[in-house]
Amino acid sequence: MATKILMVCLGNICRSPLAEGILQSKLDPTQFQIASCGTSNYHIGKKPDQRSINIAKHYNIDISLQKAAQFTAQHFDRYNHIYAMDNENYTNIIKLARHQEDKNKVQLILNESHPQQNLDVPDPYYGGDQGFEEVYQLLDEACTHIVKKLVL
Repeated sequence: MATKILMVCLGNICRSPLAEGILQSKLDPTQFQIASCGTSNYHIGKKPDQRSINIAKHYNIDISLQKAAQFTAQHFDRYNHIYAMDNENYTNIIKLARHQEDKNKVQLILNESHPQQNLDVPDPYYGGDQGFEEVYQLLDEACTHIVKKLVL
C-alpha cells in the first residue's frame, strides 16, 4: 500500500502545489501518493498561480494540471503524513483534528530541514518572482529531507 502525503497551505495555489510537485518528482509514484490542499476555500477548483507553475517548470516539474482543494477532517483518514507550510495553517489543521492520532500526522514542513525551529515557508503570493524562487529552494531542501526519511 502506498504511503500518502498531503501538503497544505492557505489557498493551495502557491506553496503547497509546489511542495506536491517537488516531492512527487523525488519519489516513486508506485510507493508514494502526494497531494495538496488549502485550509481556505478561496481557490477551490483553480489551477496553481502561474508564477508557481513557471518556477516548477523551470526545474522540469509540471504542476499545471493540479486543482485547488480545501482541507477537511476526512483528510486525516486518507493521509499518513500532513505537512503544513506555516504555523497559521498548522494551527488551522490541528483545530480540525478529532484525536491525538490525527494531530500526530501533522507537522511543519520546514522542520524537516530545520528541526524544531517551527519556521514558516513565506507566502510568495504578494511578492515578485524572486519570492517563488526562494519558496522553491526552501521546499526542495525540505522535500529532500523527507525523501531521506521515507526511503531508508
